[in-house]
Amino acid sequence: MNKTILILGCGDVGTALGERKLAQGYSVVGVRRHAAGLQSYGIDPLSMDINDESALEALPDADIVVYALSADRFEESAYQAAYVDGLDRALNHYEGREHAPQHVFFVSSTSVYGQQDGETVDEDSELDPKSFSGRLLIEAEQRLAASPLPGTAVRFSGIYGPGRERLIGQVQEGRIAPKSPPMYSNRIHRDDCAGVLDFLIERAMNGEPLDPVYLGSDTESTPLHDVMMWLAGRLKVEPTSTIQSPLRRRASKRCDSRRLVEAGYEFQYPTFREGYAQVLKAAGIKVSEQA
Repeated sequence: MNKTILILGCGDVGTALGERKLAQGYSVVGVRRHAAGLQSYGIDPLSMDINDESALEALPDADIVVYALSADRFEESAYQAAYVDGLDRALNHYEGREHAPQHVFFVSSTSVYGQQDGETVDEDSELDPKSFSGRLLIEAEQRLAASPLPGTAVRFSGIYGPGRERLIGQVQEGRIAPKSPPMYSNRIHRDDCAGVLDFLIERAMNGEPLDPVYLGSDTESTPLHDVMMWLAGRLKVEPTSTIQSPLRRRASKRCDSRRLVEAGYEFQYPTFREGYAQVLKAAGIKVSEQA
């Protein structure tokens, strides 16, 4: 198949996506600051700083570009560099290429939403984020929407999976989110992130229509208390304290990914139960099968 997928910001999700596309016969190039480790996955590594404009000439022609950079710290300047400036430079570069990409995908986040009282949000919901992170992601999405290149933003909710076990660690310590007021949480397994991008890439390659935005979150938005109590049951842990930080109600919303499902995507881990069961198993953590 002589088709190339370029993954700018080839981290955990990008590597999982790259492995899928390699198995389908694509050539995959992964870009990150230190990319040598990608060779062990079969991904062609390209080490660079996307904000070094002089380095962009080294980027290959690509049929699909996936922009999946993440900020290296939670600071406005880091988000500006990773999402706004980096994407703008990449788009400017490929907009001038003789061989233009067939489609560009931007990995965004549900932090673009500002709803905080348990409202349901989808791709058409109002965007009024309360943090700089959401505002800058909106700016990046708007840049992609204004590009002459066909593009799609994918807004992922909280990504979890092997190596992303902070919530499990809190439960093991006996710490649980409060039951009231309910703080709805939304999540998507790392493998479903890769799956969603894979699914959308194939639609693009087959000439099928794509919407400009998709919300990527599993099929069951659940109060964080309920998720943690389920984990406590599996881990045979008796909760001993209440976490206060989740009371930041800016995070309480319910994400509806119906657009993806109606397009034909089937979640590998449709709820937190299947997903965290896999994470626990992958981590070698003994659990109660009765919980």
